[in-house]
Amino acid sequence: MAAFNEHTVFNVDELKNSVIGIATRVGNHDSGMHQHQKGQLLYAPKGCMSISLNGIRCVLPPTRAAWIPANTPHYARMTNVIEYRSLYFDQSLNASLPSELKIIEVNSLLKALVERMAFWEWDKPTAEQMNTTALFLEELNVAKEELLQLPLPADRRLQHWLIQLNAPDYIAPPLNQLSLSIGASSKTISRIFSKETGMTYQAWRQQWRLLKSIELLSEGLQVNDVAYRLAFSSDSAFISFFKQQTGTTPLQYL
Repeated sequence: MAAFNEHTVFNVDELKNSVIGIATRVGNHDSGMHQHQKGQLLYAPKGCMSISLNGIRCVLPPTRAAWIPANTPHYARMTNVIEYRSLYFDQSLNASLPSELKIIEVNSLLKALVERMAFWEWDKPTAEQMNTTALFLEELNVAKEELLQLPLPADRRLQHWLIQLNAPDYIAPPLNQLSLSIGASSKTISRIFSKETGMTYQAWRQQWRLLKSIELLSEGLQVNDVAYRLAFSSDSAFISFFKQQTGTTPLQYL
């Protein structure tokens, strides 16, 4: 059984095959915090999802996939209808599997492999999985990595504000505005971000704007709409920012 929906009873750790695949279409969905004993490859060929784990938030647009190591608590959120693919790998393959979170670019070969494996029957003989799995692992380990992660501060003074950031129309403000809204000095906020995220607040805000822009573009918004939503001075200013961060324009990226 490979097709999967909200009524499917599923515990991947009860399944014995070396590789388990899922293929489904998902609308608004929150997986809740969970973990499993298998490594996981998450991929959305259509739509966008966000993943949170170990104090890090990641955005996963089409053409990008996330590798999540075994026994890593995480949750995934989807806010629009997406095509969802997930592959789970048994620990017996551990020598070939990455040991840390990776966000990778999905080239045409890797995409074809994920599509094939996601539709495998859950009782497909392991011997029939071996060649395709070996090629997949080779591609996974050489895939180009991308920095689509955002470390989150844990200081209690910022927790309510971080919840606000999940609201669709909320924008991460400049430092002076954040200082006023949470009642802490700019110096204090800067110190918190440097200590807990390894980034200045300005650098953190720029990364947040990048991830948010990718999310909005993946949902079908036009460049001018994204530039306006994220308070850029002009479309060209947004395109310049995006190209500086990713090396490509928004339209080329997706």
